[in-house]
Amino acid sequence: MKMLVIGGTKFLGRHIVESALDEGHEVTLFHRGKTNPGLFEEVTNIFGDREKREDLKKLGEQKWDAVIDTCGYKPSTVSKSLDVLAACTKKYMFISTISVYPDLTAVHNLEETVESMTLTQEELERAEQTEAFEPALYGPLKAHCEQEVQNRIKDKGVIIRPGLIVGPHDPTDRFTYWPSRIEEGGEVLAPGRKDQQIQFIDVRDLADWIVHLSASVHTGVFNANGPESKLTMQHLLETCASMLNEEVSLTWVPAPFLTDEGLQPWKDLPVWIPTEKDFSQDVSKAIQCGLEFRPLKETILDTYRWDKQRVEGVTGAGLTREQEAAVLKKWHRQ
Repeated sequence: MKMLVIGGTKFLGRHIVESALDEGHEVTLFHRGKTNPGLFEEVTNIFGDREKREDLKKLGEQKWDAVIDTCGYKPSTVSKSLDVLAACTKKYMFISTISVYPDLTAVHNLEETVESMTLTQEELERAEQTEAFEPALYGPLKAHCEQEVQNRIKDKGVIIRPGLIVGPHDPTDRFTYWPSRIEEGGEVLAPGRKDQQIQFIDVRDLADWIVHLSASVHTGVFNANGPESKLTMQHLLETCASMLNEEVSLTWVPAPFLTDEGLQPWKDLPVWIPTEKDFSQDVSKAIQCGLEFRPLKETILDTYRWDKQRVEGVTGAGLTREQEAAVLKKWHRQ
């Protein structure tokens, strides 16, 4: 296959490229050359800004079996790319997000048919002019990007809606925190209900499946999350402990206490979102189309090993040891 990847040098993108090369595909990258610019010197790198039509013209009159768009955020940006690429590819893969759904925490086994968020025309125009990243606009803007793909190329479009993506080279540390914290030992603050269901997907499983899907006949919209069966917060933390430090002590602190203390789910305590009932995304459609999952232990260990060999420390998410100790001390005083 002849494949164009827009982006491709950061987190999911780099794993997609690695997977595609492992499968023997011919890969071309179109990117600005700002993030890991020398990462894939063995492939064709076309440097340019996708916001600029003159840079997109560098792609010329080439034909592609698949275009994988890893970084479309504003619909106007995706539209410019489609102006050049819609007629030049057999398939356009757009990486979206489960954040397009209006209330993720209200539904168990949420399916792709649930209506996504949208903005009014006035809100959309204002959002297009906003240069700074605004979390509240992330989901709606991605939903409008999806609409661009679906309206422009219909039967050639594939929309991927991943949940939390984890694994080596994760710049957010939203999973990395737990293996590394538990390996340090001592008393660890464990959040909320032990049986709270959680979901995430190993970046390598997602990348392998995206490459597989790009070469298949399947199109449409897909949730992409994991694992295949229910995973709880307790099982995640105890699995980390069984592999990295069996002497660690987990102290489970109820959600109301944590939120009263001002701790932020997902950021201060990664992976965890407190709800009274479980919520999840249905990924049966993706599984039917080839999505597979590696063992949890492999994700934990590989992420931990990568974390320990990188130069920079964990800064993206999670409590500092001082913050954790202060909350635990207050909890024990009750």
